[in-house]
Amino acid sequence: MKSDREFRFATLAVHAGQDPDPTTGAVMPPIYQTSTYAQESFGVHKGYDYSRGANPTRSFLEKNVAALEGAVYGAAFASGLASIEAMIKRYSVGDHIISGANVYGGTDRMFRQVFAKLGLEFSFVDTRDPDKISEAVRAETRLILVETPTNPLMHITDIAVAAEIAHDAGALLMVDNTFATPYFQRPLELGADAVMHSSTKYLNGHSDVIGGIVVTSNEEVAEHLHFMQKATGGVPGPLDCWLVLRGTKTLHTRMEAHQRNALRIAEWLEGDERAADVFYPGLPSHPQHELAKKQMSGFSGMVSVELGTRGRAEEFARETRVFSLAESLGGVESLISHPASMTHAAVSEEHRAELGITEGLVRLSIGIEDIEDLIDDLDRALPAA
Repeated sequence: MKSDREFRFATLAVHAGQDPDPTTGAVMPPIYQTSTYAQESFGVHKGYDYSRGANPTRSFLEKNVAALEGAVYGAAFASGLASIEAMIKRYSVGDHIISGANVYGGTDRMFRQVFAKLGLEFSFVDTRDPDKISEAVRAETRLILVETPTNPLMHITDIAVAAEIAHDAGALLMVDNTFATPYFQRPLELGADAVMHSSTKYLNGHSDVIGGIVVTSNEEVAEHLHFMQKATGGVPGPLDCWLVLRGTKTLHTRMEAHQRNALRIAEWLEGDERAADVFYPGLPSHPQHELAKKQMSGFSGMVSVELGTRGRAEEFARETRVFSLAESLGGVESLISHPASMTHAAVSEEHRAELGITEGLVRLSIGIEDIEDLIDDLDRALPAA
């Protein structure tokens, strides 16, 4: 195969990081379900000695996702949180990290309840406003972490501006690109230093894996991440890596279907008086629609809707037949979640109120089913205005 840089996205999705197996000619890469490898002599081997440090199936996945993001290096982990944790472990007591205020609830919990106790310092800011990012910068700032779009309110951060602020401060910018995927957004090309994904979500796309990955073109960051894989062991198994690699082969076709359905549903909800507010960056009414158009090539498949009260949200979730009430997102099937009691339950009630994550907010992960069936399902389930 030619250099990855000679191909476009769809070709990379199918082929990057893998060639037919040289032993058998198998087109799909094998699942190297092994923990250890025979060595020729002391310290002499074929690049693999123990699968915590490296595994061929994991290497295929890391190279594939790195190519999709336009990165040089990739490091896969056992979950999205494990991938963020590995990055945060670059830093020491007294170092300062700026985080978006509206990040995934598990990220917020890890920062406030785990790493803050170990001496790292955090500031949580509304990264929609570059001035607030700048105001939070200190001499000790080492990393700025943003989600864009955010979970679940679909806030957009100007990645290029955030990167400039980080670099002026001598810090790095890391972007959680889970919602957008590399198909719709390329943070490294906008100046980010590292990009992470919960590969559980769109990269895998079939709701049957837990995983995470960080990609970067920064050699020092890559060395740290690979050291963390070996030193702390939060790595995915080869079968999980193989399943995600199977998922990335259809990422481009799935994302087009997710977005097509999501836009139709967002437009339909916006025109229905039973929905108090609709959050989707592809809507012209979204406050940051122009920024989203500038730095994204598409708007993905996540839509949030405000229904006013917890009771109305519960009625809505109870009455759907196609949409399932469940955590997570990004699978081919459509899901409803209630952020206040699910993804952001670990976030304090006060902080949720500040963010606007109300008891009446529901988040929809729009699948690739027939759009008319999805709209019929939502129409039947929406409670009276």
